[in-house]
Amino acid sequence: MKAVCPLCSQRKAKRACPGVNREICAVCCGTKRLTEIACPPDCPYLATARVHPPAVVQRQHERDLQFLLPRISDLTETQYQVFLFLQALVLQHARSAMPAPHDADVADAAASVAATLETARKGIIYEHHATSLPAQRLATEIGRSIADLAQRAGANGARIERDAAAALRRVERAAREAAAHVPDDSSPSASWLALATRLMKGAAGRSEPAPEKQDAPADEPRIILP
Repeated sequence: MKAVCPLCSQRKAKRACPGVNREICAVCCGTKRLTEIACPPDCPYLATARVHPPAVVQRQHERDLQFLLPRISDLTETQYQVFLFLQALVLQHARSAMPAPHDADVADAAASVAATLETARKGIIYEHHATSLPAQRLATEIGRSIADLAQRAGANGARIERDAAAALRRVERAAREAAAHVPDDSSPSASWLALATRLMKGAAGRSEPAPEKQDAPADEPRIILP
């Protein structure tokens, strides 16, 4: 009798995974590859997937896009670039933060920085604060990065701040709603973080542009200033 997959604790373990040195189920192999599993380059399942993605991965990718695209489709090109920049920044922060942020922290951080930028547009200088320590740490990093972008944009700095506020509201919405629409089996409270990681890994592995928009950033946050 096959053992239960150690990653999901639900399905039977049928594949020898060199990334975790244990047998795992095919679904976890397909959905957690290169995200939660550090797959070695010579993994035969990885090589096969790059040529012929399994149906379960394609379906997950379609569900991810069906969730995300309606929430960002009306962003301008610059706002979309800022959205991708923020997404990469959040994921980079989450990889090293202790404790790691959850979706609620991401939403809280995005909302607080957006509120600060929106208040500044009204001529009022007031820094809104997140409610949790992980969220506030993330908000501080986001705020610092946006200030740097605005400074480098020179005369377009005010526009960058407006676009950043719009992009942050989309990050907030996606982080608040992901668990209800695309829940992550292993960590429902980090469903948006899992979705964002999947999409960025997928974009990095494709040669063609991401659907409807330009290529997403790879490992490092970056943005093309106007």
